[in-house]
Amino acid sequence: MNPLRFPLAVSISLAVSAVSSFALAAGGHSYSFGAPGKAAEATRSIAVNLADNYYEPDAISVKPGETIRFVLKNSGEFQHEFSINTLAAHVEHRKEMAAMANMDHAGMDHSQPGAAKPMSHDDPNMVILEPGETKELIWKFTAAMEIEFACSIPGHYESGMVGRVEFAK
Repeated sequence: MNPLRFPLAVSISLAVSAVSSFALAAGGHSYSFGAPGKAAEATRSIAVNLADNYYEPDAISVKPGETIRFVLKNSGEFQHEFSINTLAAHVEHRKEMAAMANMDHAGMDHSQPGAAKPMSHDDPNMVILEPGETKELIWKFTAAMEIEFACSIPGHYESGMVGRVEFAK
């Protein structure tokens, strides 16, 4: 066996593994309650109005295995978010959003000298809407568990901008 081939093969394998792990951590989102859905598989649409600091309706009922097309309309005067997740994940996301409040329009964090860095906000389970904007989010609910939809823009969740996802049996 050529002694140069084995280390090269191991090095390549380790590099591919590291890149794959990084890609999964950076963009490979995984949710225990569901996944982004396909428009062709949506069984129904649910219209959700995002007003200044409440959702209408404030609760939705879904079935495990069901794919829903959410039609989201921001009728408020402020930017709002529609995010489907667990309570614990929303707590963490609100912390991230509070940190984002220190960023400029280019997504640069200026809260600490020398700390300017871009921040992304592209999770598949959430949508941010400007006033008057309408967007869709398609989601397949795979497991019944305690989840909610919420707005994590600083102060909005605390003002009541949160809704329940109830699983029908």
